[in-house]
Amino acid sequence: MPLVTITLKRDRSPGERRAIADAVHDALVDSIGIPADDRFQVVSSQFDDVIYDPAYLGIARTDALVMIQVHLSTGRSVAQKKALFAGIAANLGALGIRPEDVLVTLVEIARENWSFGHGLATYADAAPPHLTGTA
Repeated sequence: MPLVTITLKRDRSPGERRAIADAVHDALVDSIGIPADDRFQVVSSQFDDVIYDPAYLGIARTDALVMIQVHLSTGRSVAQKKALFAGIAANLGALGIRPEDVLVTLVEIARENWSFGHGLATYADAAPPHLTGTA
């Protein structure tokens, strides 16, 4: 169910962009149980349109900044969210992206507010199978 937007401050090759998208998706699968085939992502480079504070909260950021926004259904625990943040940072770190340059936000959406096609509220009446039994 997640819809992921990845905004890059600087341009990267198509291979790097795909590797970043793969790393984020793998973290979603591994940390909060998203099905592997549940993948909807938008990756864009914004250059000068991305404005950020290079030292907010004492974190030294660079123009290698990767901003990730994940829209997902409500119901994940704080522990799962922490695991997701750590997983994304670790996976991107394996690509040479500093954890200081990884900013992640989660936007939680009620399940009935998703339509995956056919004009239907896909999960309005029942949770998806991978979330059965979660709040």
